[in-house]
Amino acid sequence: MSLKHEDVRRILASDDFKALVRKRNSVSLTLTAIMLIVYFGFILIIAFDKSLLAAKIGEHVTVGLPIGIGIIIFAWLLTGVYTWWANNRYDRVVRDMKKQISGD
Repeated sequence: MSLKHEDVRRILASDDFKALVRKRNSVSLTLTAIMLIVYFGFILIIAFDKSLLAAKIGEHVTVGLPIGIGIIIFAWLLTGVYTWWANNRYDRVVRDMKKQISGD
């Protein structure tokens, strides 16, 4: 499928396309902000209250270790949330817009 310049301009100017871009930016920026808050919160605890994370919960394990592992797992979960959203919502709208453009 080959698009003409006027078709591209029409698509870029359409309210549906603009709404799709706004939604994608909103979701990705929200998830990014959540991850940054969690990560930098951990770094700030390291910087200002080392004793909290250094507290032992076993003979060889400190509180910081499971929290650090939890942050990694949390990042995976946020990636899963984005992937789910993209596969179930975003991609469906993109497919519908492509069908609308191609005339199917």
